[in-house]
Amino acid sequence: MRETLHGNAALAGVAWRASRWRFLAALALMIVQFASLPLAAPALGSLTDAAIAGDSATVTASALAVATLVIMTLTAGHFGRVVAYELGEMVQLALERELIDLSNGSDGLEHHERPDFADRLAVVRQEVDWSGWPTIDRLFSSMGFVAGASITGVLLAMLSPWLLLLPLFALAPLVLGKRAESAIAGARLAAAPHTRRGRHVFSLATNAVSAKEIRACGLTEQMRQRQRESWDATTALVTRGEDRAALLRVCGQAIFAVSYIAATLLVVRRVVAGQGTVGDVVLAISLAAQVNQQVTHAAALLVGLQRTARTQANLAWIRALVNKPARTPDLELPDTLRDGITLRDVTFAYPGTDMPVLSAVNLHLPAGHTVAIVGENGAGKTSLVKLLSRFYEPLSGDIDIDGVAITRYAVGDWRARIAAGFQDFARFEFLARETVGLGDLPHIGDAGAVKHALHRARGDDLLDRLADGLDTQLGRAWEGGTDLSGGQWQKLALGRAMMRQTPLLLLLDEPTSALDAQAEHDLFENYAASAAQVARTTGGITVLVSHRFSTVRMADLIVVVNDGRIEETGSHDDLMKLGGLYSALYTLQAEAYS
Repeated sequence: MRETLHGNAALAGVAWRASRWRFLAALALMIVQFASLPLAAPALGSLTDAAIAGDSATVTASALAVATLVIMTLTAGHFGRVVAYELGEMVQLALERELIDLSNGSDGLEHHERPDFADRLAVVRQEVDWSGWPTIDRLFSSMGFVAGASITGVLLAMLSPWLLLLPLFALAPLVLGKRAESAIAGARLAAAPHTRRGRHVFSLATNAVSAKEIRACGLTEQMRQRQRESWDATTALVTRGEDRAALLRVCGQAIFAVSYIAATLLVVRRVVAGQGTVGDVVLAISLAAQVNQQVTHAAALLVGLQRTARTQANLAWIRALVNKPARTPDLELPDTLRDGITLRDVTFAYPGTDMPVLSAVNLHLPAGHTVAIVGENGAGKTSLVKLLSRFYEPLSGDIDIDGVAITRYAVGDWRARIAAGFQDFARFEFLARETVGLGDLPHIGDAGAVKHALHRARGDDLLDRLADGLDTQLGRAWEGGTDLSGGQWQKLALGRAMMRQTPLLLLLDEPTSALDAQAEHDLFENYAASAAQVARTTGGITVLVSHRFSTVRMADLIVVVNDGRIEETGSHDDLMKLGGLYSALYTLQAEAYS
């Protein structure tokens, strides 16, 4: 129960911050709605006694009171829900914004590698869609319910202290209802991996990008089978939880039904004994009926309140995971590099694994140099890039900038002075100008800067193929949108990486994988020439990662990574003379292309 109260208090805080006047208005209207109906019960009892006594004045007054209170119930409930609906939309928007911040607001990417984070995030994302008006309505209904139930309790006590046991028996449905919701929530969490797998398969099966391979490999039935298996597993787990929950709820309602009958008989017996009036019987039956409705409503409310609490608990868990205290930077980042970047005994493993992908790496990237990192798949090339980007921190060892630990500089300052293009780039379906301009937000609207970046990325030809040039909407999902090939999207992503013209570090992690070998070679040579000018200005370092050895010959320094370690370093000529791993791999690729 404490978790339920704490979670809904957290939601109330979100609603209060979203709109205070809506919060107060919805609360007042809901209290009026839930309090009016219990107050109508004494008026109904008085009306009954007056009718028997032939007191027309009291009958009229009591009837007006009953009618007024019923109208107040209906009217307050209607307008209360109108205000709650508006507030619910604001709360949903606030939670969506927080999810964006939690997913992308941290310095690193560690949480994205954790299955437990993915499971909880999937559950929360589903719940946020449900967390608008229904959640807020339940929140304020529960507050109004407390007021109504309190008035009902006072009226029951006035009839007979024994009737106060009736609400106590209502605890059975509530307690068992809580256990029922816990059973369902546990089933949903257990089913989360199957649910995510089913949604992933569904996304693949309905995605235009996957359609070619699905047809070429004859995977339609395989997709159906995997999707069916995932949802069958989900259904089995959730159904088992719901069956257990249904049994618990039936037991709780049965306990209350027995107490309801006993309470009615108690009042009838008092009236027969001359200790009450017929109006008291009507009052008792009316209140007992309301208690029954209140218990049913409370059970339904509790389900929603517990669901809300679990969502807030999952959000709190995600916050605790993502918002870890970081070391406070104490230096300002220099404008230029003099010596370069040095990795000393750096070891790194991804979160949740014990196998290091980099082990005792010692490497110096000289200022003003173009450095190529090569190696076979899985050697650790991309992991090096992620450490240089500060997406992760090493398990051990240090990364220095001009002899100063990189952790002494703010991550945001470092990211503002690097530029990066990745193989797994994002496809921002915005205007073409914005899709490229995102690489340097202050110049997102500068058409000249965007064109220059595309020129450096050898993407000038793209502008001729876009109907509205830089103002072309990208993506067929949007009205008038234009779809692009994989290579064209990649050129836009590379243009995005070229927006910052004087970075201290440019990282190109196989950003041209969708281009042919000659196009990649020409692009790298073109950028190596312009990188030299940048290097003379800021001492900036360019790091190229490629699996095509022929395209990195122009690099000042070539780093060969093998099994998480630095195998060889040197220029192309030096490494060929050495006759080691680089020479063997270069010769093997050259023979394949000959």
